[in-house]
Amino acid sequence: MAQSLELLLIQFLMPDNDARRQAEDQINRLAKDPQVVPALVQHLRTAKTPNVRQLSAVLLRKKITRHWAKLSPQLRQMVKQSLIDSITMEHSAPVRKASANVVSIIAKYAVPAGEWPDLLPFLFHISQSTQEEHQEVALILFSSLTETIGNSFRPYFASLQSLLLKCLQEETSSRVRKASLKAVGSFLEVTHDEAEVISFREFIPSILAVSRQCLASGEEDVAMIAFEIFDDLIESPAPLLGEAVKSIVQFSLEVCVSTNLESNTRHQAIQIISWLARYKSSSLKKYKLVGPILQVMCPLLAESSNSDEDDDLASDRAAAEVIDTMAMNLPKQVFPPVFEFASFNSQNSNPKFREASVTALGVISEGCVSLMKDKLEPVLHLVLRSLRDPEQLVCGAASFALGQFSEHLQPEIASHHGIVIPCILDALEDVSDEVKEKSYYALAAFCEEMGEDILPYLDPLMVKLVGSLRSSPRNLQETCMSAMGSVASAAEKAFFPYAERVLELTKHFMVLTADEDLRSRTRATELAGIVAMTVGREKMEPIIPAFIETAIAGFHLEFSELREYTHGFFSNVAELLGSGFGQYLPHVVPLSFASCNLDDGSAVDIDDSNEEINGFSSASSDDDTNDEARVRNISVRTGVLDEKASATQALGMFALHTKISYAPYIDDTLSILVRHSTYFHEDVRLQAIISLKYILTAVHEISWIHSEGISKFKEVLDIALNIYLKAMSEDDDKEVVAQACTSVADILVDFGYSSVEAYIPSLVKATSMLLRGESSCQQIETDDENDEDDSEHDELLMDAVSDMLPAFAKVLGVQFAPFFSQLFEPLIKYAKQSRPTQSKTMVVATLAEVAQNMGAPIASYIDSVMPLVLKELGSPEATNRRNAAFCVGELCKNGDAAALKYYSDILSRLYPLFGESETDNAVKDNAAGAVARMIVVHPESIILNQVLPVFLRVLPLKEDYEEAIAVYGCICSLVLSSNPQILPFVPQLVNIFAQVAVSPLETPELLYPRANNTNLMLLYTFHHQHASRNPRCW
Repeated sequence: MAQSLELLLIQFLMPDNDARRQAEDQINRLAKDPQVVPALVQHLRTAKTPNVRQLSAVLLRKKITRHWAKLSPQLRQMVKQSLIDSITMEHSAPVRKASANVVSIIAKYAVPAGEWPDLLPFLFHISQSTQEEHQEVALILFSSLTETIGNSFRPYFASLQSLLLKCLQEETSSRVRKASLKAVGSFLEVTHDEAEVISFREFIPSILAVSRQCLASGEEDVAMIAFEIFDDLIESPAPLLGEAVKSIVQFSLEVCVSTNLESNTRHQAIQIISWLARYKSSSLKKYKLVGPILQVMCPLLAESSNSDEDDDLASDRAAAEVIDTMAMNLPKQVFPPVFEFASFNSQNSNPKFREASVTALGVISEGCVSLMKDKLEPVLHLVLRSLRDPEQLVCGAASFALGQFSEHLQPEIASHHGIVIPCILDALEDVSDEVKEKSYYALAAFCEEMGEDILPYLDPLMVKLVGSLRSSPRNLQETCMSAMGSVASAAEKAFFPYAERVLELTKHFMVLTADEDLRSRTRATELAGIVAMTVGREKMEPIIPAFIETAIAGFHLEFSELREYTHGFFSNVAELLGSGFGQYLPHVVPLSFASCNLDDGSAVDIDDSNEEINGFSSASSDDDTNDEARVRNISVRTGVLDEKASATQALGMFALHTKISYAPYIDDTLSILVRHSTYFHEDVRLQAIISLKYILTAVHEISWIHSEGISKFKEVLDIALNIYLKAMSEDDDKEVVAQACTSVADILVDFGYSSVEAYIPSLVKATSMLLRGESSCQQIETDDENDEDDSEHDELLMDAVSDMLPAFAKVLGVQFAPFFSQLFEPLIKYAKQSRPTQSKTMVVATLAEVAQNMGAPIASYIDSVMPLVLKELGSPEATNRRNAAFCVGELCKNGDAAALKYYSDILSRLYPLFGESETDNAVKDNAAGAVARMIVVHPESIILNQVLPVFLRVLPLKEDYEEAIAVYGCICSLVLSSNPQILPFVPQLVNIFAQVAVSPLETPELLYPRANNTNLMLLYTFHHQHASRNPRCW
């Protein structure tokens, strides 16, 4: 075999393709015999040309796995020794590397079985050699062996780490330094012990030095390994960077601004900054790196993209991602320099910098919400001025920024409709379709939250939108319909005069079938659902069947986005028709099931670069090879994800609105939701968490009419609560966890104590874990420099968590006391002086509702919380003052004697809230509610003749009508008890109650039974007083 194989190897290397194919076929036939192994080993050691020796090693690597177990011990030993000889004696570097790859494959089986005990000692020995060839191949082997027998290195960790560091610092051989860099990267990937990972900190200076040398010599692919190493270090939860983060940032920024480097190299450098902002943001803040980073990233937004460049690698796009991530994690540090950059460059002579100035503001608007709201006027002025810029790219960027503001800076930005809407309408007249498209986006985002403020603009907007829909190209028609949907949502019933015309237009788009028209059909389907909601069931029910039929037909067009939005359309129609949607369930539920059961669409990118050896990449590969290539990237077809999320949401909406009619689909739906609750993407998990509660509501309704319904409700409740408990502790997405908390709170209130009694301890424990910041979703950004007192308030998550406490209190009442004692300490830490205002008011609002529902046990916490609440009464934020006023009233009402000693301080702090300086009516209403509760509980402790004039001055209530029972109930009590202090105010009270009686905003079912009696008493008292002064009136 040896002689014939040698001829075939030579033939395989010929340039003639036919000869190559013939040789490959014959090699494959010979390779079925185990004797091919010693034959290939012989040619590896004795062939005259390096190419043949290298090819022999490549083929040996591919065939050795199949035949290794069939070889005799003597032959195995010969193979191992021959490979060692090749590594140490071979002059050709490619052959040495190819032999090293074979060693790595054999070691995977031989080392764990104890058949190659001298391999690792041998590698350590040659790594100390004075010959750089030996050092290099030893490091190459260390690198490849970590992926196959990484655990075998555990006893040698300290020695190997010392060796790698020494080789990284090797001054005489760049090849050794590069090989060591690769080995460090490979070794770090299989190192999971925190202490071992931390020990790599001392490698960072050497890694940076080698990387700079590689970049200088044009070896960018080697330098890229450094970024992979930093990526692993940054994502590790171990606190390992320390001051080294400064060096990493400096190096990354150097690469970012080096326009002579490949775009992929620069992109990786920018990604490192992005990962640092995401995972080690506190380190960036501590070492004052935010400013230097933004000084590089903001100008990168103005960098012109190469037309041949992959958009995903474009520096301006990557820089925007970094700025966005930093804004989300470090808003206080990001907003000032970005606003300064934008202000300085908004009138730059270079239009790219003018574009960058407004792009930067748009990018940070989600993260820097509160800061931008405080500076909304100058920020908005800058963007609106840019919307009138003569350069289209600047106008487009300004429209984008305005759209971002409209999404994230509500409701404050909506009050500027008088200047914003006209500017957008002007931009829609631009000759550039790109500017128009972004302006439609801005209009859609702005109008959605306008409510009745849109009414003065409704007609000009609809004239413009309807005209554009009829005459614009397809891409503009799509965004135009999105804007129209937002206008309809805001206008609600006022949209009725335009509904018929719009629905006729959507019919035209909803029957299009050409590929280029399917996005327009998608938007039309969405718009039809929105308009149907505004028109109402009575008008839509006769015509909706045709729309549903057309929507169902769209599922045959194999366009994922259309299916996604059609599920949304069905959700809207289900909400519109309620139980009347039951007739459509047999047609639409299977469609939702089909979308939920779609293939995930994951795509794995395998790095098989080891096979690329001098063009031999395809040589005689085996289908059954066990070689393990390294997974480099995982990508996902997001269209499928969005479709699954929308379908999951639709199932929940169907169940919620049709309830009993949905009974036949409960089990299949539940199976999908259970599966999707652990889905790999958070969007799908989120919709599963929401829909679980809706399914539970439907099953509860069904349980009233089916004998087996009660046991089914218990079954579904158990499934739902266990999923929610798992999400609260283990899910890594904060929005998913927040929704799980919201669902649990709803379940507690909706279904009562008896339904959830067994779960209360576990739910309290999970809540405590979240309050303490110990849940999985709160560990993602673990940072050695994190200071919890200075962390930003995670409003979405912590507000949902804090809402759990009032729900517990409402269900358990006084029995909540022992559980509240477990939750009080982790809750109150959010009210520390260093915490943001949102955190403090969250705590105060939670305490108020707990006191309201738990009752008397709150007395033991009065001394701990009253100083906080009194201070919050003077907060500059109206929301904080409002919550504090409500809280202090509930503390007095339920704290009884424990609160008495604070009455004087409370009244003095409440007094300013009744004055003209207080401009927020809701604050005044809550202050009135607090005083009313104090009077009812301890009237003897209130100097009524001083308090009542101030108290009555703010009545009737203006905004918070939930205070009606407390406020008017207090007055009723005083009048019905004939309290002498109230008599002088009877005429004023008659006027107040008269206003209340005619107000459409009050709640008569809660207020009037007692108030009417009080009205009679007031009239009697008023006439009695008047008659005593003037008897002739009687």
